[in-house]
Amino acid sequence: MIITVSREFGSGGRELGKRLADALGLQYYDKELIEEIARTTALDEKYVTKVLEKGGFANFAFSFAHSLPLSATTPNTVTDVLVAHQKIVTAIAEKGDCVIVGRCADAIAEKYNPVKIFVYADEQSKIKRCRERATEGEDLSDKALKKSFKRIDKGRAKLHDLLSSTPWGEKTGYDLMINTTRIEIKDIIPQLADLCSELANDKR
Repeated sequence: MIITVSREFGSGGRELGKRLADALGLQYYDKELIEEIARTTALDEKYVTKVLEKGGFANFAFSFAHSLPLSATTPNTVTDVLVAHQKIVTAIAEKGDCVIVGRCADAIAEKYNPVKIFVYADEQSKIKRCRERATEGEDLSDKALKKSFKRIDKGRAKLHDLLSSTPWGEKTGYDLMINTTRIEIKDIIPQLADLCSELANDKR
């Protein structure tokens, strides 16, 4: 069983993915993908994160062939990150039995019939969740957080839409849409695990 978790920034998708993986006894991949891409490309993890958060560069032509189109003006390091990103996610999906959070895994692993989840929440819930998980020294003003929501989600959508004909966050592209507004994520995991198992069996 492969489960992909796409999510709005601050919606709790990472927590949901980790708890779901633990409940089902599956391998969990999130920041581990960044570490592996950095190792493969010999680039800094912060740079890799920045490239993926920005969705690459704006001069990419759009393609829906599950392969990133790389223009002649794309910097080599960006190309390296995006190519490694696809190869690593594909290799993980080939092994099966895992939960992958973000990184456009729903699009890259499409041929492996993953159970695709999209997690979202209202703005105030996302602000509250970010503050609860913040590290010391972060700017947690409403203005700064709202700016982060817009910037990061824009990058996620941009990279996803280079790889899929279905827009990021569009309900027709997912098996489950989960609104975490005013929800304790841990409380829904048992039922969600059962439902994902049923969906995975239906896809076989």
